[in-house]
Amino acid sequence: MERRSTCTDDLSMGGKGGLSGQDFSETLPWEVSQSIFARLDPPSLCCATLTCQRWRSLIQGCDLLWRGGCLEVRAVCQREVDRDRGEGLSWKVTLVRNYVVSLVKRDWLAGRYSSVRSAEELLGRRMCPLDVHAWGEILEAELQR
Repeated sequence: MERRSTCTDDLSMGGKGGLSGQDFSETLPWEVSQSIFARLDPPSLCCATLTCQRWRSLIQGCDLLWRGGCLEVRAVCQREVDRDRGEGLSWKVTLVRNYVVSLVKRDWLAGRYSSVRSAEELLGRRMCPLDVHAWGEILEAELQR
């Protein structure tokens, strides 16, 4: 029976295809590990915090990793991000709270929901609650189409 590779196995592969028993965050300088983690999208970054205690500590303790994703989300959800940051929420919490909303708003503003003819066409698309201001932005975009 063939053993399935896991995410952590792939990341800890040593030379010659064998497992080295160490992950990159233990052997590389923090700046290099940080650069690797910075390439992850927000859902992958959240998943990486579940890999092991070391990764959780490294990722959650680095505002810079969460700030980048948060600034991308802010391009679509400026009001929401500014509100959360103004309330003193961390970059991570702000990103987690607004990530899915930003995806839905981005899709809607891009017109991906404009020509839906049946409920079946919505299957597989992201949905989430939106506040009154977000609906106003979406309605305005639809009226301009």
